[in-house]
Amino acid sequence: MPLSDRELFARLIKCEAEGEGEYGMKAVATVVMNRVHVSYGEYFRVCQGSLRRVILQPFQFTCALTTVYGQYNPQNIYNMRPDDFHYQIADWALSGNKLSGVGSALWYYNPFSAVCATYFPKTKTGIYVTRIAQHCFYNPTPLYAKT
Repeated sequence: MPLSDRELFARLIKCEAEGEGEYGMKAVATVVMNRVHVSYGEYFRVCQGSLRRVILQPFQFTCALTTVYGQYNPQNIYNMRPDDFHYQIADWALSGNKLSGVGSALWYYNPFSAVCATYFPKTKTGIYVTRIAQHCFYNPTPLYAKT
């Protein structure tokens, strides 16, 4: 049986940010929903407001990949078993809530260093806005509109 959008979202939250604490998970959930609701650029064009399409868009979330660098990725959304707390965060985001300070961020990543790059990705479509736990968050630049 296919996973519901809500369960897929809770699994993604667990997989991508469980070790980041409540604020980290809410920040990741905020980015996902920002992608769902953005009204221009790649995510609007490709995902058309669909949570499922945002989560499953190729190469966007490591946890949505079963293979990474040619190797099986055991930490993927299909292996995750979300707890009630992950569903609560998913429901919080699905209800229109956003984590303050994350803004309109469309990207996050863990740089595995103390420093967040000013732009992400290399195309400079995102500009650094904040760091929460190990993740750096990026708001869209005017270049994003051209994607």
